[in-house]
Amino acid sequence: MYNVMSKKKIIQLLGAGLLAISLAACGDDDATKDDVSTSQTDETSSKEAVKSKTLTDAMGNEVVIPANPKRIIASYLEDNLVALGIKPAAQWSVSDGAEVQGYLQSELEDVPTIPYDLPFESVQKVEPDLIIMDSATMVEGGKYDQYNKIAPTYVIGNEVNNDWRDELKRVGEVFGKENEAKKILTDYDKKAKEAKGTLEEKVGNPSVAAVWLVGGKFFIVSDNLSSGAVMYGDLGLKEPDVVKEISANATGNWSEISLEKLVELDAEHLFLINSDDSAGSKALSDTLWKSVPAVMAGNVHEFSPNESWLYTGAIANGQIIDNILKSLVK
Repeated sequence: MYNVMSKKKIIQLLGAGLLAISLAACGDDDATKDDVSTSQTDETSSKEAVKSKTLTDAMGNEVVIPANPKRIIASYLEDNLVALGIKPAAQWSVSDGAEVQGYLQSELEDVPTIPYDLPFESVQKVEPDLIIMDSATMVEGGKYDQYNKIAPTYVIGNEVNNDWRDELKRVGEVFGKENEAKKILTDYDKKAKEAKGTLEEKVGNPSVAAVWLVGGKFFIVSDNLSSGAVMYGDLGLKEPDVVKEISANATGNWSEISLEKLVELDAEHLFLINSDDSAGSKALSDTLWKSVPAVMAGNVHEFSPNESWLYTGAIANGQIIDNILKSLVK
């Protein structure tokens, strides 16, 4: 359990020289002490007022947010923290820390890892003073109360895939960085608008898709999430019919797609996130893969999983825009 912070000792305002004041003036001295006491009480109340604030999270919990929290856990929300200039006490990872968000490592390389599902024991070891959860699903089944015993716990949204813009605003509110969050969004929208104009001018409006190869299987991104939202929403690139079809029934960012279905993918350009590169990427030697229209046309743009294509946020999406421009605008 986390300890409630004790009140700081009030700085003594009366110097040692006051002890030499004549006892004859004790009446005036008592009055002075009363004034000082009142002043100190007002000062203490003022300090207490800025020490913390209470916010209502997405689940309706009233959460006391400590002022200037130093040890923060915010799994899946590191993009927002880094964008706002905040370094967490631990970062999201899988496979015992073997896999992290590679695109953020220039800022987080010295930050310890924590399993993505945040086991209670692992969270306790970090000794956080604030926990921020991406969605209500992460704290269902009574987990919220357990986390809240470790540190004040604030839940950002109710959806598994919350709108990244809203997430950034909410994280900004938690840390009193609303203006910074607003500027980040303004800058991103400007970047996306300029990139859209460049693409229209240089290459028109080609159809594109993003495919992820991992464990010998292919997955395609949904049209309104992650890199899909960047390609089709922010940049206005043409969405292939196969992407529309799969996205209509998608339950997450990425949906498995067979090679037979990939052959039907009517995309002029294909962005391939290859997580099997070290294992030889045998699937890319399959005859069906070689029959995919974009593959046949030589328009496959390959990226490693350390790039930002698998994630979302102001930083991730900005990097995706950069990669799309580099790939399509020669």
